[in-house]
Amino acid sequence: MSEADKPLLPPPLVLLVGILAVSMASILIRLAQREASSLVIAAYRLSLATLVVLPVALGRYRHEWAALPRRDMLGMFLAGVFLALHFVAWITSLEYTTVASSVVLVSLSPVFVALAAPILLRETITARAGLGIAIALIGSGLVGLSDACAGLPLRCSLGGSGRMPLIGNALALAGAVTVAGYFLIGRRVRGRLSLPTYITTVYGTAAVVCLLIVAARGLPLVGYRPETYLWLTLVAMVPQLIGHSSFNWALRYLPTAVVTVTTLGEPIGSTILAYLLLGEAPTALKLVGGGFILFGITLVAQERGGS
Repeated sequence: MSEADKPLLPPPLVLLVGILAVSMASILIRLAQREASSLVIAAYRLSLATLVVLPVALGRYRHEWAALPRRDMLGMFLAGVFLALHFVAWITSLEYTTVASSVVLVSLSPVFVALAAPILLRETITARAGLGIAIALIGSGLVGLSDACAGLPLRCSLGGSGRMPLIGNALALAGAVTVAGYFLIGRRVRGRLSLPTYITTVYGTAAVVCLLIVAARGLPLVGYRPETYLWLTLVAMVPQLIGHSSFNWALRYLPTAVVTVTTLGEPIGSTILAYLLLGEAPTALKLVGGGFILFGITLVAQERGGS
């Protein structure tokens, strides 16, 4: 690595900042959900993030849009649609299930990427990756049971403690599937564009989709209390811009597998914060299931990062 390519900050430190930032997402969303709907939160998160990076993209990188093939532009638009659906599903899941279950289940996206790779990318699933997928899926089943079932023999229901955990867990899984689609579609385009151009286009598309859904549902975008606007702004600034930008920055200096596995600190950080700030203590079965999921994803991520 040349002197010009040396990072200004230690990459592990930047990754730590990123993990702390994204771990705050579910907590900030829960605070915003006291008044704003999940769809409005998703729209604000993506819209504010787009407005922050738009001046940079227009100022230094606007020539990239003019030279971009139509196929790549359509790919980014489609990636933005998947990103919008991801946030709509995942943020809504927090209305129905616990923070621990939601963040662990939505972290299954590398598993769905690995499952789709043989079809979409013509990549084979190795024995190690297959083992990781099986372990992660077993863990997701345990997490689902921990929220919806109790006692022996297990007694399961859609509702529990004033919530519907099975619906929430299903939405979190839908969030994992849609963000996997976002990664798969964007992978082909991202390498040919600067980060500001790419995220401005994708975030902007996702913001428009969310705003259209909000308008179709007749939900208000204004008229909230000042503290709600604070939470909405922090959702966009902290986990979206600081968190995700930290991971994207670190990819220039660290192997993909290292960055991918490090991001698994988000479910751990979110679970700890949910316990400290929201009083949500994870059950023993949920901890075991979460451990299975994180271990399985680690196997998948390391295998794909080394391929």
